[in-house]
Amino acid sequence: MENQIKCLIIIPAYNEAENIEKVIDNLITHYPQYDYVIVNDGSTDATGQICAKKHYQVLHLPINMGIGGAVQTGYRYAFENDYDIAVQIDGDGQHDVAFLEKMIRYMQEEQADCVIGSRFVDREGFQSSGLRRIGIQFLSVLGWLLTGVRVRDITSGYRLVNRRFIRIFAQDYPSDYPEPEAMVIAAVHGGRIKEYPVVMRERENGTSSITLKRSVYYMVKVTLAMLIRRLSFGVRRQK
Repeated sequence: MENQIKCLIIIPAYNEAENIEKVIDNLITHYPQYDYVIVNDGSTDATGQICAKKHYQVLHLPINMGIGGAVQTGYRYAFENDYDIAVQIDGDGQHDVAFLEKMIRYMQEEQADCVIGSRFVDREGFQSSGLRRIGIQFLSVLGWLLTGVRVRDITSGYRLVNRRFIRIFAQDYPSDYPEPEAMVIAAVHGGRIKEYPVVMRERENGTSSITLKRSVYYMVKVTLAMLIRRLSFGVRRQK
């Protein structure tokens, strides 16, 4: 990676006491060339105490804002501190930072605005459950129909954006289950979106925020959010 590129890793964390230390110690030990910031999203477990004890770089939200609010906080931090690239990874250890240098290089080579770490390009590593893969495929097709851009791993939380989209996402980012809607935002703003093959790990500890009971709500909510986002942008463009 070019030395002059200023890169920030944004790590939203809600009740990740069982995972956060391993994730951050790995960053500090093996990838000191990247800055990072944890956004402690009103955790009720020991996440905040661990961050304080270990002197991690952390922003504490006083209440739980949800994944979208936490990630947008990270983008605002990146914008205010003049970063060239912002990277999202989850606080549960699923995303391997070893791919990041190649993703940044790929972004530069392709002149991309957004690069999404995708499980479904080479189909290696953890592929999620069969039911979730069906949902991801549905949202991928919906995103393509709405924007003309096909992103296979549209729900991936492993993504990086350039300075232009740091500014856009600092001002406007979806509040709930944001990844597919954020892709629509990037596409309707004319962003060049690319996928890069990565290998993801299965969560080792804790539970996902998307339980079986919430899956139907997730699909309905995200579908409507993507439709409304696309339609509202069209209305604004016509004014």
